[in-house]
Amino acid sequence: MNTVDDNEKVTDVHEQTFTQIEAAEKSFNDEENHETPLNYQYDTIAATTDGSSLTPSKEGVEEKPKKLCGYLYKLGMKGPLKAWKYRFFSYDDMKCNLLYYRIATDVCALGSIDLHAATFHFDVEAEEGIFEIKTPTKPYILKAINKHARMYWLQQLQRKRWEYCNNPSKIQTECIMSSDVHDREGSLHFGDGDFLSPVTTPTDVVGKMVALMPAPQESTSLQNISLKHPWKEIQNTVRNMCGSKPTQAISRSVFHFEESEQVSAVEVTTKQFGKMSPSLNFARKARKQNGGFSSNLENISSDKLDNPQLQIQALTEELKSQKDLVKLLHRTLESAQEEKRVCAEYLSAPEEKDRLELIRHKVRQIEDLRQRVEVLQQEKQDLEQCVSLKDFHIEELKEHVQLLMEKNSAKQLVIMKQNEQLLSQMDLDNTTSSGMDTLHGQYRKIDSLMDDINAYKTQNRFLNSEIHQLTQLWRNTAEKETALLMKCSYFEARNCQLESKYLILLRKLQEVLPYLDADYCEVIKRLIEDALQSDIKTPLQPSNVHFSPISEYDDYGFMIIPEYELEHLKLLAKIQALEIRSNKLLTHDVVDKPLRIKWNSLEELSYSTDLKNLVRCGIPTEHRKRVWKWLTCQRINFSANHYNDLLKKCESAQHPATQQIELDIHRTLTNNKHFNSPTSEFIQKLRRVLFAYSWQNPTIGYCQGLNRLAALALLVLEDEESAFYCLADIVENIMPTEYYSNNLSGSQVDQRVFKDLLSEKLPRLTAHFEQYKIDLSLITFNWFLVVFVDSLVSDILLKVWDAFLYEGTKVIFRYALAIFKYNEEEILKLTDATDIYQYLSFFTKTICDGRKLMNIAFNEMNPFPMKLVRKSRAEHMEKFKAELVELEYIKREYVKSKKELRSTGNDMGVSEDEEDT
Repeated sequence: MNTVDDNEKVTDVHEQTFTQIEAAEKSFNDEENHETPLNYQYDTIAATTDGSSLTPSKEGVEEKPKKLCGYLYKLGMKGPLKAWKYRFFSYDDMKCNLLYYRIATDVCALGSIDLHAATFHFDVEAEEGIFEIKTPTKPYILKAINKHARMYWLQQLQRKRWEYCNNPSKIQTECIMSSDVHDREGSLHFGDGDFLSPVTTPTDVVGKMVALMPAPQESTSLQNISLKHPWKEIQNTVRNMCGSKPTQAISRSVFHFEESEQVSAVEVTTKQFGKMSPSLNFARKARKQNGGFSSNLENISSDKLDNPQLQIQALTEELKSQKDLVKLLHRTLESAQEEKRVCAEYLSAPEEKDRLELIRHKVRQIEDLRQRVEVLQQEKQDLEQCVSLKDFHIEELKEHVQLLMEKNSAKQLVIMKQNEQLLSQMDLDNTTSSGMDTLHGQYRKIDSLMDDINAYKTQNRFLNSEIHQLTQLWRNTAEKETALLMKCSYFEARNCQLESKYLILLRKLQEVLPYLDADYCEVIKRLIEDALQSDIKTPLQPSNVHFSPISEYDDYGFMIIPEYELEHLKLLAKIQALEIRSNKLLTHDVVDKPLRIKWNSLEELSYSTDLKNLVRCGIPTEHRKRVWKWLTCQRINFSANHYNDLLKKCESAQHPATQQIELDIHRTLTNNKHFNSPTSEFIQKLRRVLFAYSWQNPTIGYCQGLNRLAALALLVLEDEESAFYCLADIVENIMPTEYYSNNLSGSQVDQRVFKDLLSEKLPRLTAHFEQYKIDLSLITFNWFLVVFVDSLVSDILLKVWDAFLYEGTKVIFRYALAIFKYNEEEILKLTDATDIYQYLSFFTKTICDGRKLMNIAFNEMNPFPMKLVRKSRAEHMEKFKAELVELEYIKREYVKSKKELRSTGNDMGVSEDEEDT
C-alpha cells in the first residue's frame, strides 16, 4: 500500500509539473510574439525541482549595430561639369543600398548605389581618400576626408555586403535535396579572411552624431545643389523649411529612424506590461506634444529615461528566466516520467525474482556509469595536464619573443647612436657639407618610399580581403543556384508525372468511349486533342541546365514524341516521353552525375568487371563514340584502305542487292530527323555503307534489317567508315553464323532458344501464352534481327546497344526476357488472344523506366550462363537442319511425282479446243 501511495504522489507531482509547464509555455508563447530592445545572454540557471527559484546571471549585453552614415565627396557628372559634390551617405539594410542626400535632414534621396553585386577598389597613387565602387551598371568615385575614414568606409561596406548576401531570410530555397546548403549558410561569418585588421570608427566624420550636427557649409552652398534632380531638391528644401510643424512625415529626416525605433520599443513594452512609471508616461506625453522624435527630443532629461530602461531590462531578464524555466521543467518532466516508468515496471513484476532482477539491472547500470565517469575524469586530468604543458610552452615562447624584441630594440638603439655619431662627424667636417645634404636627401627619399610601401601593403591587404570575400560570395551563390536548380528540376519532374497521369487517365477513358454518352465522348475527344496538340517544343531562350524543357528531338535526332497515325499510340508516346523525362530529372544528381564522374576518370579502356558494370548502366553521350570505336577495333582487323577499295568496286560494278537496298533505305528510322529527307547527308552515307558491305560479304550481300543496324551505328559514330566496321563486327563477329543468311536459320534458332528461356525464367507467362496459343516469334523475331531498333525508345535502346557491343548476343536474350517481365502483370490480366496480340504490338512503348528494365535484365534474370545458350543453340540448330533436310526431301518427292505424272500422259486438264471438238 505504501508503494501505491508513493506512486500516486509521484503522479500528482507529474501533474503539477505538467500544469506548470503548460502555464509557462503559454506565457512564453505570449511573450515571444514581441521583440525586446535588448538581448541578454544567461550563463547559469539555478532552480529546484519544482521550479521555485530561478537565478539568471547576465553575461553581457549585445550591442545594436551602429548606423553607417556620414559625409563624403561624390564625383559629379562627366564632361565639362565634372566636379566633386558634398553628399550625406546612409546605408539601407533592407535593400543593401547606399543612399545619398545633399544634407542629413533631407527626406528624398538623390540617388542610391546598389552594393550587393558591387566591388570596391582604391588606388594608392590617387588623391588622398579617393575610392571607387563598381556596380554592374556604372562606377561611382567617392572621396573621404582622409585615409583612415576611407579604410573605415571600405571595410564597413564589405561587411554590409557580406551580411546581406549571406542572409538566409533573403532567399528561401527550401528544397528537400538541398537542406545541407542552409546548414552551411547559418554558420557563415564575415569573410574578410583576417587580411585587414578592423579599423576604428572615426566618430568625428561617421555615425549618428554627424547626422545630428548642423549641416556643413559645403553641403549648403550653391555649387553642391544637384542639377540632375531639381524636383527632389525642391521637395527637400520645402520640407526642411516646414520642419517646425508637428507633422510626422515632413519633420523627420532619414536619420531619425533609429530614435523612432527605440521609442516604438518602449511603446510595445508598455502595451505588454501594463501601466509604467510616471517618468515613462511623461516621456510619452512629451513625444505626443512634439509630434515624434525631432530636435526637441534632446531636451528630455536623461534621468526620466533611466527608470523605463531599467524596467525594460528587468522585464527582459524575467522573460529569459521564464524561457529557461520552461526548459528546466521539460527536463524535470522527462526524468520524472522515466522514474515513473521504472517504478511501474518494478511494481508490475509478478514475482520477487523479477524485482530483484530489475534491481540488479539498475545496479549494473550504475556501476557502468560510475566506470564511465572514472574514465572521463581520467581523460579530463590528462587533458588538463596537456593544457598546462601547452600553457607553459606558450609562456616560454612569449618570453623568447620578448627577449628577441628587446634584442631588436637594443640593436636599433645602437644603429641610431651610430647614425647620430656619423651625422655629428659629418657636421664637423666642412669639406663634406655637400655630402651631408645628399645623405639627408637620401633619408627623406627612404622615408617617402617607406610610406609608399606601407600604403601599398594596406592596399594589398584590402584587395586580398576583397578577393577572398568575393570568392566566398561566388561560392555561396553557386551553392544557392545549385539548390534552386535541383528544386526546379524536382518540380519539373513532378509536373511531368502529373501530366503523364492525366494522359493515362485520358487513355483509360478513351478505351471506354463506346460505352459513354455522346456528350461525354465529345468532351473526352476534345481533351485528348488538346493534350496531343500541346507538345512541348524547344524553349525560346536556350538553357544550359539539365532541366531544360523537352525538345522535339534528342541528342541523336530521334523524335522525343514520335508521330503515329493511331490516336492511342500518340497518347502512349507522349506518356512514355514524360515518364522518361521525369526519371531523368529525378536521377540526374543521384545516378547520372556519379556515373559521368567515373567515366571522366577513365583514361585507357580495357576489359574488366568495373568497365562492364559501367557499360551496363549506359555510356554517357560524350563517351559513347569513343567506346564503340574501341570495342569494334578489338574484334575487327582490316587494312587501312579496305573501305575505300570497296567503294571503288561499287562504282565500277553494280551488286544484285542494289535494288533492294534502294527500296529499304528510305524506310529507315523514319522517326529520326537525319533520315526523314531523301537529300539528307546521312541517307547518302547509309547508301555507301550498305553498298560496301554487300561487296564485303557476298554470302549475305544484303538482308532486311542491316539498314537499321548501319543507321544506328552512323548516328553514334558519325563517320561512315567507322559505321561500316561496326556493321561488319555485328554481322560477322557478334551474331551467330547464318543469322542473316537466305533462310535466316540463326535468327529462327534464337527464337526457339528464347522460348526455352522464357519457360524457365517466366513460367506463369509461358503457361498463359500456351493457353491462348500465342506465337511469340511474330513479336520477338524482329527484336533479335535488328537488336530492338524501332522497338525501344532511343534512350533505352542506346543503353541496350552499349551492353550488346560489349557482351554480345546474351544481352538480347536478357533484355527480351526483361521486357516481358516488366509487363508480366498487365499481360496476365488479358484473357483473349486478340487482346494479347494487340497489346504485344505496342507494349514496348509502355516501358518508361530504363533503370528498372536494366535491373531486371542483369539482376533478376540471373543466373544466365552463356554456355547454356550455346548448348541450346547447338541442339536447336541440329533439329532445324534436320527439319530443313526433311523439307528438302519432301520437295524433291513432290517434284519427282509431278514429273512421273506428266510422263504417263495422264493430263487431267481439258483444253478449250478439245471441248469444242
